[in-house]
Amino acid sequence: MRAVVCGGGLCGIAAALRLRARGYEVTLVERNQHLGGRARVLERGGFRHDAGPTVVTAPFLFEELFELFDERLEDHVQLVPLEPWYRFEFPDGDHFDYGGTVEQTKAEIARISPPDVEGYDRLLAHSRRIFDVGFTELADEPFHRFGTMAKQVPRLLDLRSDRTVWQFVSRYLQHPKLRWAFSIQPLLVGGNPFDTTSIYSLIHHVEREWGIHFAMGGTGALVAALAELMERQGVRIELGRTVESIAVESGVARGVVLEGGERVEADITVSNADAAYLHGSMVPREARSLASRMKLRSAHFSMGLFVLFFGTERQYPDVVHHTIWFGKRYRELLEEIFDAKTLAEDFSLYVHRPTATDPSFAPEGKDSFYVLCPVPNLQGDVDWSVEGPALRDRIVEALDRSMLPGLKETITEDFYMTPEDFRDDYLSVHGAGFSVAPIFRQSAWFRFHNRAEGVENLYLVGAGTHPGAGMPGVLCSAKVVDRLVAEAEVHAPC
Repeated sequence: MRAVVCGGGLCGIAAALRLRARGYEVTLVERNQHLGGRARVLERGGFRHDAGPTVVTAPFLFEELFELFDERLEDHVQLVPLEPWYRFEFPDGDHFDYGGTVEQTKAEIARISPPDVEGYDRLLAHSRRIFDVGFTELADEPFHRFGTMAKQVPRLLDLRSDRTVWQFVSRYLQHPKLRWAFSIQPLLVGGNPFDTTSIYSLIHHVEREWGIHFAMGGTGALVAALAELMERQGVRIELGRTVESIAVESGVARGVVLEGGERVEADITVSNADAAYLHGSMVPREARSLASRMKLRSAHFSMGLFVLFFGTERQYPDVVHHTIWFGKRYRELLEEIFDAKTLAEDFSLYVHRPTATDPSFAPEGKDSFYVLCPVPNLQGDVDWSVEGPALRDRIVEALDRSMLPGLKETITEDFYMTPEDFRDDYLSVHGAGFSVAPIFRQSAWFRFHNRAEGVENLYLVGAGTHPGAGMPGVLCSAKVVDRLVAEAEVHAPC
């Protein structure tokens, strides 16, 4: 039996390995000259940068891939726990270190707002209940049948999944700083806390369950180790080749057609392309189902990302590995990004300093950084040829005045990505950073299905399908496909 996987992001790699473990002859086709997708590695002037995800919150999902072949992740990649997990920098100069033990977090909360300590305990307890359903039971549960969704509705309503993340957090915490800090998690998977279903509040317990880790050598080291595992197991990897379309005959996927017309035949096809791009551009028009067309027509997409990469000629030893740097506005800024789709003068930032943990990311005595800034996706009218350089300068100026004093004089080897790069490099519809947004009407059964609507033997993994974006989400999507393939094998005619 043959399988072809379109796209070599983390979940495409995971799907390829799981199919190989099932005995399939697997070919993985990636349009770029590197594996990893958004998790690729960028280098400039001796500075190394992970281009995308850096936060490892569920290491067992990587461990499972090696265990499929009686190997151990720890023999190939070193994961180290971080403390703190994040530092939140507020506009008034105050900060809040989040991570470590529950007692350490509660001590930080007490410093800001003593009455909220008890509320944090209740928030964690509720997050655990959501986790027990939303992650433990449903993260790798296929949702291509409406009956599966219908059975879960009473439980989801009991957990108040109709509420947003902001409403969830505000129920337990009163201080504005703490509400900001504990509601940002949806932004890490492309959602507005004021719109995203509170199902995603399970992230609080995910962090508590396994902590937050960093792979020495970066996320790129994980990708390299997985690539070597695929090679050892005989997965065929083709880089620099773009899948133009899915080969569909009589409603059944028979493989893929590459740019130039070459066809790769397969018994099953797995797409790690952006789900919206797959259904809108890769599935032949005559094979597109009514369900997929309706989802495309009504799709609400995640925000875009402006990512600034740079090195510094000096080190900033007081800056921790992960920092969330808040601007003066919160809700109003998010409304402009997600709803009005306008580029504001102000911003909030995620600042990644990998050299806090792994000095190999920069030459000796220097630091490596990337700064992620949520911005409108390409549905907004932003001229990035003009606004890109201007936003770069505003970010450098703001960090120079705050957590990175002297940055304007020490910054070096800087470059950036805009939503246009996400569109061009990753074929992401509207340059969205995380495909379709994680709102309730685009979750579980309402999201693009892992078993494609309307085309047999075509499966989806990645941020745009169930269970959603983020490293745990996309790796779980490969587990969903694994279950679906196993189910199809059981029911296949002899």
